[in-house]
Amino acid sequence: MHKFDRTVLSDFLKAHIPSFTGLCDIEKFHDGQSNPTYLVTDTAGQKSVLRAKPPGQLLKSAHAVDREFRVLLALDGSDVPVPEAIFLSGDETPLGAQFYVMGHVDGRVFWDPALPDTDRGFRTAAYDAQCRVLAALHSVDPAAVGLAGYGKPGNYFARQVARWSDQYRATVGDPVPAMDWVMGWLAEHMVADDGQAAIVHGDFRLDNLMFAQGGADIVAVLDWELSTLGHPFADLAYQCMGLRLPRDSVIKGLKGLDRADLGIPAETDYVAQYCDLRGIEAPQDWAFYLVFSYFRLAAILQGVVFRAAKGNASNPKGVALMQKAVPFLAAEAKAVAQG
Repeated sequence: MHKFDRTVLSDFLKAHIPSFTGLCDIEKFHDGQSNPTYLVTDTAGQKSVLRAKPPGQLLKSAHAVDREFRVLLALDGSDVPVPEAIFLSGDETPLGAQFYVMGHVDGRVFWDPALPDTDRGFRTAAYDAQCRVLAALHSVDPAAVGLAGYGKPGNYFARQVARWSDQYRATVGDPVPAMDWVMGWLAEHMVADDGQAAIVHGDFRLDNLMFAQGGADIVAVLDWELSTLGHPFADLAYQCMGLRLPRDSVIKGLKGLDRADLGIPAETDYVAQYCDLRGIEAPQDWAFYLVFSYFRLAAILQGVVFRAAKGNASNPKGVALMQKAVPFLAAEAKAVAQG
């Protein structure tokens, strides 16, 4: 939790945001585990959202709020709905950490992919909207929106496996044998670089999307912390992996539910719709992309557990569940790899 003087923060925001009239209220959102996020209301009643790096010692390249701000700016006016990017601070701030301010979007966030409080028609429309937004994101030309240098060249998956393996090894306590097996399997079965490159969100799932009040249209895609230039199948497989998870998982999934009865497309149909929207062939090596997704999520959660042990978790609740999730995800990845 950040410690700050409200008056100092108010003056800071007034000095850097012309439309800001002074701090009336600031309230931390309690959901999420990464970058602490606050709802800010000024004295004129205008709302905005402040998203900051967490306090304390951070892993290298983690919590890059400046990258989030950059991608929001780049996607403004595209077919991908994002909040307005208002202000990016430097490292020296009243919060003791870099932050950015974005516009507040009025909408609904759903935390359960089964969408239990909606009807069948809404579920079908919501998943259709998700697919269309994901395809739209991957259809954006990075160079055309100023993001040509947003990621490194070369095989995206090779770089990502190396990066998250290093992050995992830097944060793990007791060894997880299945995780070691999965890292070895990914290295041995690395897919060739097929030249596909797109802006990838990195955490594309239902609860990072905001839907319109009273409708299934998506009005904002949130939480761009893990975005980069990479392979679009990483986002696609990550979302499908999430939907495969159990109902009581750290990310609530759809395992054991009748998708057809709910009006939610089967994985094969969802992937086919995505490919049709983009005019591309169906992915080969689908198992690799799924295994990578399980592995990467496990590595991310291990980082959260590590940060919590040092007292730097944005939301300490659920850390025990995440600690249990790491070996579970590794075991699931191994099962997919072994067919």
